[in-house]
Amino acid sequence: MHSLLDIPEDLAPVHGALADALQRVGERFDNHLASDLLAVNDLVRHIERYRGKMLRPALVVLSGMACSQTPDDPEACITGDLLVLGAVCEMVHMATLVHDDVLDEAAVRRRGQTVNFLHGNETAVILGDLLIAAAYHLCSTLDDPYPSRAIGEVSMTLCAGELLQLANRDNLSLDMETYREILDRKTAALIGVACRLGARSAGAPEARHNAMDTFGRRLGLAFQIQDDLLDLTGDEGVVGKSVRKDLEKGKLTYPIIDHLAKAEPQRRAATLRLLKRAADGDETAPAELVSVLRNDGAIERARLAAESLVNEARALLVPLAESGPKRYLSRMADAVVQRAF
Repeated sequence: MHSLLDIPEDLAPVHGALADALQRVGERFDNHLASDLLAVNDLVRHIERYRGKMLRPALVVLSGMACSQTPDDPEACITGDLLVLGAVCEMVHMATLVHDDVLDEAAVRRRGQTVNFLHGNETAVILGDLLIAAAYHLCSTLDDPYPSRAIGEVSMTLCAGELLQLANRDNLSLDMETYREILDRKTAALIGVACRLGARSAGAPEARHNAMDTFGRRLGLAFQIQDDLLDLTGDEGVVGKSVRKDLEKGKLTYPIIDHLAKAEPQRRAATLRLLKRAADGDETAPAELVSVLRNDGAIERARLAAESLVNEARALLVPLAESGPKRYLSRMADAVVQRAF
């Protein structure tokens, strides 16, 4: 996500410190997953391209900076523990991506072919399991046992969110409350923990840990709503992964749920027919559906909902001392809903 930002001159020191930290996070990631088996190393090298925005480790590091006693000395804020926590959060996230590609039967991720497409579902599932196990193992090297418990808990939350989504696949009556619960567990929880662990590692009080967790969760919800919009309206070449997969898999997302809840019976019935055509592989249905959602205002309402969540997130940063890392976090929040990939 940091790569999407237009960095003003006054934030250059923060940007430089963050870039250096993320490079070191990547090294921790690679070193911990290094294997004596060539087949394993080849797979790990393949998923290096999945790192993309590195939103979660960036939030670990920036939360640690912003909540430290010396936020205007970025280099001094970056500890070995922060780097480990960044790598751990990225490993858990990578595991969810590898598993999601299996569930979605996706062929493209970060403009490259997915593990499941190249090597089959069995390999992808076990690789995802390896990433989860590696995250726990790396986290256990910290002297503080709290992060391991937090990562274990959030991993359970992620799985529960996925199971809730699977239970509602093809549920054309899915309500917004259940949808938000799925997003909170599947996406927002890990982003929240990343911010919490960064703040805790910096020695911030518990009230600040909780506030940063909420900041991350609001950001995560906005991020996923934007992902929903990109899946509907984005171009695969720009988004960098398979699109329209939610429609093919019978997953209702924010703009569709909102539209169905507000539509008159006749319009609702017509949209449900479009959804069935899309799920059945009709290649013309997605474009027709997007046109309906645009005309209804559902696309715009989803965008505004994401912006509202970002505003709520940024409000939680207000009590922090003014600093470069705080301003950087605020810019990252805005980038969540401005991105095209």
